[in-house]
Amino acid sequence: MDRKTHDIAYFLSFCIENYKNVKGIDGKEAMQIFLKYNVLEYLNDHFEVLHTQSKQWILEDIDEFIELRKDREV
Repeated sequence: MDRKTHDIAYFLSFCIENYKNVKGIDGKEAMQIFLKYNVLEYLNDHFEVLHTQSKQWILEDIDEFIELRKDREV
């Protein structure tokens, strides 16, 4: 595994872990949400910018990303 792939994998796991902790849910539920709303793809595609932000900013961005997709479901 090259360095960038490793860094992205670590970043994705960081986001999942912090999201589940903040939301008070387990890892399985967090993954279901991330998969349903393509959060992992978003985080991967925008890694270069997102990984430089604070944990709080990233979690707020994830929430906003999910809410925008929920609005499109209606």
